[in-house]
Amino acid sequence: MAEEETPVLAALADITAVSLERSTLGPRELMLARIAALAAVDAPAASYLLNAGTAMDVGITLEDVQGILIAVAPIVGTPRIVAAAGNLASALGFALEMAEAELEAEAEG
Repeated sequence: MAEEETPVLAALADITAVSLERSTLGPRELMLARIAALAAVDAPAASYLLNAGTAMDVGITLEDVQGILIAVAPIVGTPRIVAAAGNLASALGFALEMAEAELEAEAEG
């Protein structure tokens, strides 16, 4: 999609790029911090989905995500951790559905 068709997504991509450029953290540590922040602010599933590809690209595993949620649980509280786990599951389910649809479309085309 062209940038003019998705100005909000384009703006999010721009501010994310600036964050990546200016951070002193390595890519893996930066994504771990982002996951912790998403849990802390009670982010919706779409926010996790927007970060999932990059997290996987830098080697973040399910065990890493579980470890992050356990680490921040005493600070953000049980309700936020339960919500984060549910939102992560929703995001991963959506990502899997999209991947399956792409594979089916490629097989048909």
